[in-house]
Amino acid sequence: MGKPTKRKSKSANKSSKRRKGAKAQVEEELSDADENLTAADLDVDAVKEEAAAQAELEKDAPKDEEDPENDEKADPYLMADATYIQKDTRWRNKQRSLVFCSRGVTARFRHLCDDIRKMMPHHKTEAKFEKRSNFNEINEICELKNCNNVVFFEARKREDLYLWVGRVPSGPSMKFQVLNVHTTQEVRLAGNCLLGSRPILYFDKNFSNVSYLKLIKEVFTQVFGTPRNHPKSKPFHDHIMCFYWLDKKIWFRHYQISPETPEDANKPEKQVLTEIGPRFVLDPIRIFGGSFSGQTLYLNPHYMSPTALRVQARKLLKNPYVKKLEDKEKLEQRKQENQLPEDPVDETFA
Repeated sequence: MGKPTKRKSKSANKSSKRRKGAKAQVEEELSDADENLTAADLDVDAVKEEAAAQAELEKDAPKDEEDPENDEKADPYLMADATYIQKDTRWRNKQRSLVFCSRGVTARFRHLCDDIRKMMPHHKTEAKFEKRSNFNEINEICELKNCNNVVFFEARKREDLYLWVGRVPSGPSMKFQVLNVHTTQEVRLAGNCLLGSRPILYFDKNFSNVSYLKLIKEVFTQVFGTPRNHPKSKPFHDHIMCFYWLDKKIWFRHYQISPETPEDANKPEKQVLTEIGPRFVLDPIRIFGGSFSGQTLYLNPHYMSPTALRVQARKLLKNPYVKKLEDKEKLEQRKQENQLPEDPVDETFA
């Protein structure tokens, strides 16, 4: 048992000698490094102060101003600063329009009603309205449908079409006669738009100058304008509804907005309009203060009812025949007045 203990003691002595040699070598290296270093390099606080001062100078130094021309090229229309296009998923302007018609409409009138519905994603439908019913019942229907606007097509004699547009239940409401109806399927134009997209409403300058046209513009904006973030609408503007005041009537046109080339999709000045349809003309008749009733705010003095126009047309068509009969009577009267008396000599030489 004594021999192994001697071996262990010898190995321990060797390892301790090695550790002492390594420590001595490290101390020599450190002493050589201390001789080469200067006093400034060893001052750690001074180095820290220099770094802090340099960081403050970098913060205070003015940044290089960016080239405004490059900014304009990158965002020429300042879309990044436009607050009106910021994303807002809430539906704030809760407008709902009830679009329906009365019984007795023709196929063309019914197709026009369908075209109006397709242009208004915020519309609601209803069955045909009975002719004998009172128009005040429309207010109750709108209340049941939770609608605050109404577009009602009234047909008479299967020839004449009237359009009622108004706010429910407080008003105002407007009555128009619809003329020169051309539906989308009938005209077959080249334009097309996305179903459910929001339309842009355009009114010419007369709607900002004439008093009763201002009221019509405001009501049309609330009735036909699709509210933002409506659940059934899409966040696109690829078609425009135009209203023009000409010849004391409102002319309606519907166009598609499309770029000239695919690269010009985000350039407003390089957009073209292609007509979609439908086409029709509105002749204002009367504006009421309430919903389908109330005080008359405006009455068109130039309006003539379709019955009066038909009577006048019959008179014009009847005039040539009447003149022919009168000429015939005058001829007979002249013949009787200019008739010669009988000559008695005629019988002698017979």
